[in-house]
Amino acid sequence: MRHPLARALARPLVSAAMTAVIPLTSTSSVSASPAPASVASASLIASDGVVVGGFPVDVSDSPWTVALSSRDRFGGTRAGQFCGGVAVGRRTVLTAAHCMGEKVLGTPPEQVRDLRVVAGRTDLLSDRGREIAVRDIWVNPAHDLASNSGDFAVLTLAETLPRQSVVEMAAAGDLAYAAGTDALVYGWGDISGSAEYANSLRAAHVRVLPDTLCAKAYPGSDDGKYVTASMLCAGQRKGGHDACQGDSGGPLIARGKLIGLVSWGSGCGRSGSPGVYTRISAVIRALERETAVRGGARASGGG
Repeated sequence: MRHPLARALARPLVSAAMTAVIPLTSTSSVSASPAPASVASASLIASDGVVVGGFPVDVSDSPWTVALSSRDRFGGTRAGQFCGGVAVGRRTVLTAAHCMGEKVLGTPPEQVRDLRVVAGRTDLLSDRGREIAVRDIWVNPAHDLASNSGDFAVLTLAETLPRQSVVEMAAAGDLAYAAGTDALVYGWGDISGSAEYANSLRAAHVRVLPDTLCAKAYPGSDDGKYVTASMLCAGQRKGGHDACQGDSGGPLIARGKLIGLVSWGSGCGRSGSPGVYTRISAVIRALERETAVRGGARASGGG
């Protein structure tokens, strides 16, 4: 998974097309539409393509996986998809904070009038599923561009998703976070690390890796720094399976629960450079704090 597009091989995994369950009232409202999703991180060409080292899947197998799209910003090809997302509530979608940044969108997110979340669509070239407008956007104010920590945003949808389209978020201490746990990452991003984008949804088998290995891989540089409290990394020790550009914000699923959002990394599928994900238990804590702050402000008459 790579970080923002502006960083060549070390950047948020947003589509290169551009060179919580706790609903929150957004600090920047978007009177636009939702967008399609994307997930992946890898630099080696996979034998059968897809999220590098992955395989094709039907969205019915992971109905919570959505695409973020804007035809105005990214063109009509592939429905304007530029990032991924995941439904954690019937009107709540999580994605990467950097997907909502001006480096990706070219403008503040509230000015993207056709922002949509594409749900229930396997093939971006088809007209199946729904394109839902985004009512509100809340970007984590603690997102740190230097380390890439806190890389998440909350999108509130204008329409309700089916209950079965919502995935459970894994709380702190869940066994799904244990090193060695098998996981799946989903997205429509680069399948080879060479700007070869998938039209249909893909998934890749990865494994949660030890924090010590991740910290050693990313001790701190211009690319970012591994922060154990808010990140986790996953892949294969020898590389080959990963998320990549265009997969940012997409889901990492283990034991049937959401444990990560595609965030950043160095290259795609490289040995010694695993994909880094936003840790969902940290997202839960941050949203709980935000809810408490807002509740306290209302109780004291602060609005």
